[in-house]
Amino acid sequence: MKRVSKVFYITLVLVIIAVVLGALFPVRFEEITGNIKSFVATSFGWYYMLLMSAMVIISIIIAVSPYGRIRLGKDHEKPDFSTASWIAMLFSAGMGIGLVFYGAAEPLFHYVSDAPLAEEGTGAAFKDALSYSYFHWGIHVWAMYGVTALALAYFQFRKEEPALISSTLKPLFGDKMNGPLGVVVDVLAVFATVFGVATSLGFGAVQINGGLSHLFGVEVGFTAQFFIIVIVTLLFLASAWSGLSKGIKYLSNTNMVLAIILLIVILIVGPTLLILNMFTETFGLYLQNLLQNSFRTAPLEGDNRGWLDGWTIFYWAWWVSWAPFVGMFIARISRGRTIRQFITGVIVIPTLFISIWFAAFGSTAGDIQNSGVDLSQYATELVLFNMFDHVPLGLFMSIVAILLIASFFITSADSATFVLGMQSTNGSLTPPNNVKVVWGIAQSAVALILLYVGGLTAIQNTIIVAALPFSFVMILMSIGLFKALGQEVKWKKHKM
Repeated sequence: MKRVSKVFYITLVLVIIAVVLGALFPVRFEEITGNIKSFVATSFGWYYMLLMSAMVIISIIIAVSPYGRIRLGKDHEKPDFSTASWIAMLFSAGMGIGLVFYGAAEPLFHYVSDAPLAEEGTGAAFKDALSYSYFHWGIHVWAMYGVTALALAYFQFRKEEPALISSTLKPLFGDKMNGPLGVVVDVLAVFATVFGVATSLGFGAVQINGGLSHLFGVEVGFTAQFFIIVIVTLLFLASAWSGLSKGIKYLSNTNMVLAIILLIVILIVGPTLLILNMFTETFGLYLQNLLQNSFRTAPLEGDNRGWLDGWTIFYWAWWVSWAPFVGMFIARISRGRTIRQFITGVIVIPTLFISIWFAAFGSTAGDIQNSGVDLSQYATELVLFNMFDHVPLGLFMSIVAILLIASFFITSADSATFVLGMQSTNGSLTPPNNVKVVWGIAQSAVALILLYVGGLTAIQNTIIVAALPFSFVMILMSIGLFKALGQEVKWKKHKM
């Protein structure tokens, strides 16, 4: 295939090996990934906590320092998109299958049966449940995405380097990034992206299956999920073939409209006053406990280490695996902005929106639970739809939610095929359609295998394993970015 790099072939072979092994030895595959996941979560939990906290600190330092005045592009360039359009696209990037999947379920489970700190089922646990949900989806996540995207945007638009992860390491390794070492870095990025996106596709298939089961009695299981993934794969491949400006643009607008409709309706028909009060207090609680929660490792017996591994460490690994994909997307839409504008917008806007989302759906689920209806008895993918049964316009919201999940499914996979195509064609901004199709089929195949060998458990196991190698690349990216920014500031002072 024209313009395809070594990264394409090497990563594709690794993905095929993983898919074949999972298909031939499903029990053994789940056992091995489970053992590795347990080892990584137990031995590297402290590392993930420090890594994500470091991303927040790095973001703040860069934003408030003289580096913040540097423009992502030439000094005279203006932003490619208006502020309103840029914010709208950040909203789209901040939403995803996982947010719909966990929006009601995560706070509910923390509150009722899996409280991180307070006694389960108490008012304090209700508040903790929401503030920890903000923690898992808020500032840390977007600081990490922001640093990754900033490095990519700076080297691509300011230094005119290829749109590759390896380009961001040139301040550290120079021309070695044009050889085998650069290939290794880009392979790690592509491999992490394939498995990170496959995780979300797996969640999407499971929840679409759950919604169809709740509304129409479709049996929950691998067979239904197989057909859901096949159908949606055909749809997102058609979108990918149509090009970035058409398919992803229209889908992103659809996502935003459906998400806002769902949020506004639940704010109106749900316990409105409770939602507003809970958001106000728990967002303050989130900010108040941010420092302590950022470094919590549960080192002693009785510290509820299982909760930390199953939630926080899993999330941190999931977000790391998504960093190349989301970073590329954010970098692509941010040309012409100053670094200070970029970091402020990327961290503040999604964090606020996501917190409002969890406050709305989590407070509603908790309120229904307190009324005597046990929503916690349902599987994660069914909590949302059973919650809708107990509020006005429930059927309407269930249908909108299924459409939103499907739309997110298509958008995520479509965008990922574009990013994977860029990374495996030497940073081309117009990767060939046949390359995008190959990656689209590959990530859907991985999602199917993960569902086949162990469902959500296998998905969680694999994401923690796949993310670890790329996390080391992120550290090097941060160091390389600081070095390049420092050299530019020194050069400007010398020139003056």
